[in-house]
Amino acid sequence: MKALVALPLLLLLAACQSDNPYVAGGQPLPPAPPGAADHFDRSAYPAAPRDFARYRDWSWRQQPAGSAWADGALVAEVVGGSLDQRGLRPARDGKAADLRVSASLRLERRQYQVRDDYGSYYGNGPYGDHYGMYGSVPLVRTYEVEVAVVHIDLFDGASGQPVWSGSAEARSEGSQSERSEALRRAVEDALAAYPPG
Repeated sequence: MKALVALPLLLLLAACQSDNPYVAGGQPLPPAPPGAADHFDRSAYPAAPRDFARYRDWSWRQQPAGSAWADGALVAEVVGGSLDQRGLRPARDGKAADLRVSASLRLERRQYQVRDDYGSYYGNGPYGDHYGMYGSVPLVRTYEVEVAVVHIDLFDGASGQPVWSGSAEARSEGSQSERSEALRRAVEDALAAYPPG
């Protein structure tokens, strides 16, 4: 019995003693292209984090356009007030602003589905003979709602590069005062994540 176990072990050891057919070999690296030492590839490194604390004032890059839902002056007033709450002041006349602001308002339609399960029970109640039958029928209703979508973009005043954007929506129904309040909530939601971090 021991011989049967020892024989495969000896064969395995003999196989390990043979020469390795794989030989390490390789070619030297090719020389670097001319001018490689003088070139710095910025895309190979992550961008430095943006310092949002240096943005102190703003001006319009593009005045908000009005719509039948809310006029442009109201959108400008609400966005300006929300930026003010975040410590950003309107730039003084003649001074270049740290941030350039663009805001838009558009109406869109959204479809929602609501599922209701209507059911009934036939048979004896819980204290009688426990037999009966329960059945339910799902009722799916689809309805459409019009919403006002507010989109705000912030651009660096010096470079013109986009630095932040946000959007939110509000139901577009109700009186003029209700729509103004819905616009204020939507702008607050759109700017809720500013400044990031």
